[in-house]
Amino acid sequence: MAIATIILAAGGSSRLGQPKQLIQSNGETLVRRMAQQALALRAGPVVVVLGANQDRIMKELTGLAITTVVNPTWAEGMASSLRTGLRALDTESTEAFLVVLTDQPYVTADLLQQLIDTRQSTGRGIIASRYAEPDGILGVPALFDNHYRREFLNLTGDTGARKLIQQYASDSTGIHFPLAGIDLDTPADLRHWQAQQASQ
Repeated sequence: MAIATIILAAGGSSRLGQPKQLIQSNGETLVRRMAQQALALRAGPVVVVLGANQDRIMKELTGLAITTVVNPTWAEGMASSLRTGLRALDTESTEAFLVVLTDQPYVTADLLQQLIDTRQSTGRGIIASRYAEPDGILGVPALFDNHYRREFLNLTGDTGARKLIQQYASDSTGIHFPLAGIDLDTPADLRHWQAQQASQ
């Protein structure tokens, strides 16, 4: 049975003022980089959900063995993109799915593999990233057993994976990944990250 990856790349990046999916890191865009990390897992199908700026973003995915789906109602919020991604999966051959974003630049295939390995070692249905220790927020990237699919399909608005992680805390556990808290939502976030990149 496969473990799929859903990459949410539909947002309009209104706070940033430019498509965050197209920001470059080491010569490649974040959306292409994230798709490559997911493919490197070799765990199952990779679905990229597009919406705003879909034509420009799709060009960045040329040549990759992924499935792209367009969410025409992306402006309604993250829940609609999650639903779009899940509906593109073959539920009979998928036992679990990863939910990842494009604007967390430190996510790697190794991290995603840790989520999968932790699921196998703990038997928990939800494995999330813990942004800080010891009691930090649990969020994406996260892995969900396929039986949570129905719960995702019932989400609305800008509600995302974090709500289900909180709702089913007894079936959740986390792996330490404080860099998950670094995302590129605002110009200040981007400047800070670019300064970090330049100093390395």
